Amino acid sequence: MRKIAFIGGTGLTSMANLEIIRRQSIETPYGMPSSELTFGHLAGHDVVFLSRHGDNHTIPPHRVNYRANLWALHSVGVEQIIAVAAVGGISAAMGPAQLAIPDQIIDYTHSREATFHDGGDQPVIHVDFSYPYSQTLRQKLLEAAQGLDFSVEANGTYGATQGPRLESAAEITRMKQDGCDLVGMTGMPEAVLARELELEYTCCAVVANWAAGCTEGIITMAEIEQTLELGMQRVRLLLERVVVLV
Repeated sequence: MRKIAFIGGTGLTSMANLEIIRRQSIETPYGMPSSELTFGHLAGHDVVFLSRHGDNHTIPPHRVNYRANLWALHSVGVEQIIAVAAVGGISAAMGPAQLAIPDQIIDYTHSREATFHDGGDQPVIHVDFSYPYSQTLRQKLLEAAQGLDFSVEANGTYGATQGPRLESAAEITRMKQDGCDLVGMTGMPEAVLARELELEYTCCAVVANWAAGCTEGIITMAEIEQTLELGMQRVRLLLERVVVLV
């Protein structure tokens, strides 16, 4: 088995079959990651967890040290990463609490440290990003989803926005015209940094709400939190099943 890591919120470590072994603080050339790495056994398999927004969810998406996070995981031998992300739903199939395994991404972010190859004495490197997610890891997630009592969307385009504010209805209309099915704030540069480190990386997106303008009324945090409770229950079930396949 190749060592696998999950990036997401602290709720991931509440899985029924998870035994936490230790936590480790990792200093990287790019600073400290968002949280300590949590090492454990899930269904008898070694796993590593990293809390993207910090243990107390205090780091906004545009302030996440994505380079330190990916470097830290790489430094302890992680080869595969499943990134859990709360997103807004744009296309009709992406309703609240739906899980999706996107196959494409569009980057609308700006001013983020988006490469390990940023000049100086380093050679310029252009990584291929035609297909931003590991096809092998995506298929393993979809295989793990078979037989569950909820559906998992097999494709979709993730639109990564700057945050931390939610988007305007006009912005979502533009993203829909661009072909986005989902909107989130953490998909980039996380995905491309993983590619630069030659890590297998994929996203497990959980829809927290309809994106702006897709339904009547405004989006409330109470609505998002209620939906995420169900969505994260589904994520945990899926991850417990995928570790035996990778």
